[in-house]
Amino acid sequence: MEEGGKAKKTLFVGGIGEDVNEVIILEAFSTFGDVIDIQLPTNATGRPHENPADLKHRGYAFVTFSSAGDAQDAIDNMDMNELRGRVLKVSLARPMKGVAPPTGNRAIWESEEWLKQYAKPLLGSKGLRGRRDGTPDAAGQEEAEETNDAIQEDQ
Repeated sequence: MEEGGKAKKTLFVGGIGEDVNEVIILEAFSTFGDVIDIQLPTNATGRPHENPADLKHRGYAFVTFSSAGDAQDAIDNMDMNELRGRVLKVSLARPMKGVAPPTGNRAIWESEEWLKQYAKPLLGSKGLRGRRDGTPDAAGQEEAEETNDAIQEDQ
């Protein structure tokens, strides 16, 4: 799927109350068509000890429909409408300008820039299978022996 097509199917929904979750958004927007994704960004600070259930959302969501027509129907019917006592602002989501640092639930390696900078080829190391078989490349011989020893101790 091309990015331009997805942008016309993804809506920005602003003005969401704290008591609203993904299920409530799905119930409200599924009447206009097939909802294929809902993102409710949180105020994550990046601290590893935080419980994901305790995180509050930022007051907006992104709702992606399977068709652009369904998305437009949702805009026409839900913009300036109430959901749980709060007036919603619903519009087509605009793509972010520039390359943003990875956040939320997207994997860091989804970015082509990150892959080009940090990903390294395996160079015929045969991966973990080659190490378990005891046939690694010359550069990984010592590491493979240590890995094999550790695997044998565990068995």
